[in-house]
Amino acid sequence: MKSMSLQMVNELQIKASRGPRRRMNLSNKTNNDREMDAAFTAIAQAKVSAMLVGGGAFLTSRRHQLVRLAALHKIPAIYATRQHTEAGGLMSYGASNTDAYRRAGVYVARILKGEKPGDLPVELPTKFELVINLKTAKGAWSHGAQDPAHGC
Repeated sequence: MKSMSLQMVNELQIKASRGPRRRMNLSNKTNNDREMDAAFTAIAQAKVSAMLVGGGAFLTSRRHQLVRLAALHKIPAIYATRQHTEAGGLMSYGASNTDAYRRAGVYVARILKGEKPGDLPVELPTKFELVINLKTAKGAWSHGAQDPAHGC
């Protein structure tokens, strides 16, 4: 497994797949647009066929730039949050924010009714959503992006 890193900030972890059995793990932690552009240049030069972009506040705040760079370099990407897909990204898979907020409201109601916060159980997400941007999908494959599932 090959690792590269550019200048660091906390959250950007891009995992890019190259071929059916090879993976390149890039941990790029960027502070500004120029470093983000450099990270994508490194990904493109490695000729990756697809990438997985993790979640977090930094990546969500940079979603328009991430989506633009993935499209510019013709790299299909799956994101951890639906906000990226709504910004034009190809697809996302992750915990439902709507359900998480609903569950938080249930917790607040229980606390307001007198339950002690320390007595409430910790819950993990149970609802996940796969969001596919059909407009992006149709545009990507019709403009010559490589289909990572078929290697064409």
